Amino acid sequence: MTVFTKIIRGEIPSHKIAESEKFIAFLDIEPLVTGHVLVVPKLEIDKIFDLPDDYLAEMLVFAKPIAHAIEKTFSCKRCGISVVGLEVPHAHMHLVPINSANDLNFTKSKLRTNNDELEITRKKIMSNM
Repeated sequence: MTVFTKIIRGEIPSHKIAESEKFIAFLDIEPLVTGHVLVVPKLEIDKIFDLPDDYLAEMLVFAKPIAHAIEKTFSCKRCGISVVGLEVPHAHMHLVPINSANDLNFTKSKLRTNNDELEITRKKIMSNM
């Protein structure tokens, strides 16, 4: 069982942004930048392109209002999307407010956050949903 499945089941707390029958979105606790959101299917499959076609298509539709809210919430040129999938063996995508391609560089140091900061960020995004 992955850490994402434990979050989906409520066994590990998260700063949830949105949830549906098939997906959940929550803040990354080690974000590249403030506002970094993870979108995760509730179906535990390692690689994103191994998801059933309907899940893959619906995942982008689920992420769309979150991406718009991120763009409204943060000073950024757009909401970037990345699928890396090496950190956790559970398909997921990253939604990140970006101003340059380097903002999606997963080799750079992550931000250190605390629960209070994450909750403030969550509320800001939620206010634009």
